[in-house]
Amino acid sequence: MAKTRHRRGWSKQAPVGLLLLLMCMTIRASALMAGSEEKECPEGDYPTEEGICCNKCTPGFKLKEKCHAPGQRSTCIPCSPGQFNDQDNYSRNCKSCRKCKRTKHEIEQSPCDKKRDTICSCENGYYKFKIDSETSECRTCTICGQNETTKEKCTPYVNTVCECKEKYHRVNGKCEPCESCTKDCVFKCSTTPLTTKSPEHPHSLFINVLVGVVAGFVLLVGLVGFITYMFTKRHYKEKTRHPSCKPSDTSSDSCKEALFISEEGSENSSLNCSAQSPVCEQDQSNLPDCIPLEIKNADLIYTVLDLVPVLQVKQLVRFLGVKDTEIEQAELDHRSCREAHYQILRVWAERGSRAAAGVQGGILHRPLLEELLDKLRQMHLDRAAEELETKYGIQ
Repeated sequence: MAKTRHRRGWSKQAPVGLLLLLMCMTIRASALMAGSEEKECPEGDYPTEEGICCNKCTPGFKLKEKCHAPGQRSTCIPCSPGQFNDQDNYSRNCKSCRKCKRTKHEIEQSPCDKKRDTICSCENGYYKFKIDSETSECRTCTICGQNETTKEKCTPYVNTVCECKEKYHRVNGKCEPCESCTKDCVFKCSTTPLTTKSPEHPHSLFINVLVGVVAGFVLLVGLVGFITYMFTKRHYKEKTRHPSCKPSDTSSDSCKEALFISEEGSENSSLNCSAQSPVCEQDQSNLPDCIPLEIKNADLIYTVLDLVPVLQVKQLVRFLGVKDTEIEQAELDHRSCREAHYQILRVWAERGSRAAAGVQGGILHRPLLEELLDKLRQMHLDRAAEELETKYGIQ
């Protein structure tokens, strides 16, 4: 009897529990959809996950507690000694101050404060050599060599500029005495005007004709080579635009997708294509060279960073749908500009990969590459798009 009453009680409660579960799922989905639409906030504010516009902390401060309702202000506190924030932010951490390295011949030019990082310069006898936009090092000033004079002295920011002494000119990097009339040895040139023109020697005439014939032949060969190159390039594009994988009666797009993205580490190397496509059922080792098996996110991102100018990376990721808040967070989390750019491109790539069912993590989905190529061309970066197409065999 007790078991019967227990079963009857459970049967009455089950529909109620199921209804509550469905309501929770509906509320959660609505919240996610609402959160996906980024709210526009006034300048200097940022949208929180709750959809509220909170103010950013000013330079020299970090976020302690964000606002919880419209009209409230975020709680910001000053950066601790040895730390700084040089821009408006909503980060809970400040950046560590740089320390000038005496072992690297650096001296402190301006100390770090809450709003600005330490500024280092080079000690006497050294100058700052820029490796990239974020990195530099102090290198020894050049000492002018034999037969050279100092045109500009070395400074903490510019190396020594040397030039050849008078009556010397530079040959293969060295200053050699002038021996004939050149643009650097004008004093060797005769200033007396010629009254008569000596007749041209027959041997010199023959040499001039021979040089003209050789030059014309070289020009002709170069023209034929250029025409051959253009024809081969066009033929290659036509061939790669129509790959050898024959279309099946089911769906050619599914076949291309399977060729473009293969599951890494699979013991069975056969492609997951339709049975009506005999060409696509062959082993991966027999696939044509024009079809890449996979494109890894990291490899693609580093290739994009090498091709796209640094100042246009932010514009590119905005075109690709990355939010400004995600870009700002990446720049706060990474001191290096290149690492910050890598992170925001990784956000775009992994977000698209998660949206594609069946795509392994770390492998780029084909529509994402096509979207990237389209955005590059919209930004007039056709050269970068062509380089990616050539590298991955996409035409």
